[in-house]
Amino acid sequence: MSTPGRGIQPGGTGIRLHAPAPGWSLDADVVVVGSGVAGLTAALRCAAAGRRTVVVTKARLDDGSTRWAQGGIAAALGEGDTPEQHLDDTLVAGAGLCDEEAVRLLVTEGPGAVRRLMETGAVFDTSSETGEIELTREGGHHRRRIAHAGGDATGAEISRALVEAVQAAGIETVENALVLDLLQDARGRTAGVTLHVMGEGQHDGVGAVHAPAVILATGGMGQVFSATTNPSVSTGDGVALALRAGAEVSDLEFVQFHPTVLFLGADAEGQQPLVSEAVRGEGAYLVDADGVRFMTGQHELAELAPRDIVAKGIMRRMQEQGAQHMFLDARHFGAQMWEQRFPTILAACRSHGIDPVTEPIPVAPAAHYASGGVRTDLHGRTTVPGLYACGEVACTGVHGANRLASNSLLEGLVFAERIADDITAQARSGNGPGVPVPATGPLQPAAARYEVQRIMTDGAGVLRSAASLRTAAEALEGLYATALNDLEAHGKTAEPGVDTWEATNLLCVARVLVAAALRREETRGCHWREDHPDRDDAAWRRHLVVRLSATEKRALVVLPTDSADFPSVRLPLSTPQSLEQ
Repeated sequence: MSTPGRGIQPGGTGIRLHAPAPGWSLDADVVVVGSGVAGLTAALRCAAAGRRTVVVTKARLDDGSTRWAQGGIAAALGEGDTPEQHLDDTLVAGAGLCDEEAVRLLVTEGPGAVRRLMETGAVFDTSSETGEIELTREGGHHRRRIAHAGGDATGAEISRALVEAVQAAGIETVENALVLDLLQDARGRTAGVTLHVMGEGQHDGVGAVHAPAVILATGGMGQVFSATTNPSVSTGDGVALALRAGAEVSDLEFVQFHPTVLFLGADAEGQQPLVSEAVRGEGAYLVDADGVRFMTGQHELAELAPRDIVAKGIMRRMQEQGAQHMFLDARHFGAQMWEQRFPTILAACRSHGIDPVTEPIPVAPAAHYASGGVRTDLHGRTTVPGLYACGEVACTGVHGANRLASNSLLEGLVFAERIADDITAQARSGNGPGVPVPATGPLQPAAARYEVQRIMTDGAGVLRSAASLRTAAEALEGLYATALNDLEAHGKTAEPGVDTWEATNLLCVARVLVAAALRREETRGCHWREDHPDRDDAAWRRHLVVRLSATEKRALVVLPTDSADFPSVRLPLSTPQSLEQ
């Protein structure tokens, strides 16, 4: 039952979004923010253990990034495949920065987690002859270990099954709600979240969910770039909230650009149609305008090399030929295979006037997945007590410098289960009061969203250099400084609202991403520095951990680790160094 708002505001760094005081509230044991595979899996498991669970999601329950996943979910389910082989492929893709213990947990617990997902109701494609799950290959995998559903609609099927299970379990949900800030008690422990519900309903406007455990499963931040495969809701809200609460983020410079995104023109913005890696897994190949395959000889797996290698191969060919895109040729599939195996992609292509049955598909890389995020341990715990993170918003150490294809759904599944087990193994705790603090960070005007996207696309996209990153850093700092000056000198800030909150979150994560990318002077995984084209293990086989300064609101603080080992969230890192932009 809702109760009147208690006027509780977030603690942490003392930085929070300008927003009205909560006008309503809910009490829970656990609040899950996000409704993809990670969030709903955690919610189901917590609720099953008797914890009162509330799910908060930015759009509808089935509207997150999970439902857009085409390729599938990777796990050692096939004959002859083993978790050890899956581990090896993941470590290679991660380019020396994966946490091996985290990867080993992923690949060993993964098969069981997938089977439990099937017990929840998810139906994967099976062979008409054997009845066994059909498995395909994607980039970086040496074996067929990708389970798929509906041909190329795996995410939609997983989302359907989990949403139906959540509804059947009677778990309380708050839809169309943008999370704002973390509530914390006087000791800095998590006490819930503030949020804004868009539109009328049982809850409307700014409210609060009071809970001693908060699970961030907010997805990615692809909207920080002009062109992305991410839905419009992926504005980095979870990472920004965690930073304002005093949490640390890691590896944010490693943004994966999917190699094969349908090219809709150089000026195309927003969410772009993905052409799944599974298309290449079934035998499609990349060609230039003359029909020449250019990935052959660049890697032993050619078109099925890890995504960073394929994206770089496409970009190099585009540079060499002055072209805006390359082509993916799968005409040899024939109409029947396209219609049965890849109906979603076929429909998307045809809706844009391209028929892959008779012509090659124009493709170019676009922002796809954040390999980094809020730093966690093996139980999903962050550096803020009571705050957990899983899925794309988290940095568990699994992905390193480049995520292996179809490991994302598996990571969300496995670590959501681990988080729920950690929460339910603890004694129930009450909701301590939050510490009232004034809002100190300025809001960005809504138009800043598009300015941030332009700056990031120009300066921190697939190809980066010191010059491009410095230009981006200066431009982003200019946006922040202008808004800060208006606030401090004139007491003015943009009007609180969804558009300004999202723009502010995008600027926050953009500043961190650029600061880390500028510091990492090497090329590794999906971080490609033209001015430092080689991988430098001696200097850079380590992580960059970033937090917001609690005393200087304009400063980002970087804490480089001493080695490639992923640091414990409970131990202090090396001496922090300020990153002034």
